[in-house]
Amino acid sequence: MPDFEEPLIEVAKRYLKEEYGEDTVSMDVTDNDVEDGTGVLSVDCTVSVHGMTSDWSKEFLFKGGKVTRMSYRMR
Repeated sequence: MPDFEEPLIEVAKRYLKEEYGEDTVSMDVTDNDVEDGTGVLSVDCTVSVHGMTSDWSKEFLFKGGKVTRMSYRMR
């Protein structure tokens, strides 16, 4: 993973935890269109909630370095 993606991944993981109570087991970037803190970060991830894991494809919309919206579908 390129160094510039690490901060975006950390923001996405924090968003999942704070908004949905999800702990990130793994997260792989599939596409990164974020430039200067704005754009879309697409990932395949596995998350855990109350010990139950599930696999998802998620798109995080970044604006000003923060996630403002997320779309998702189960894999």
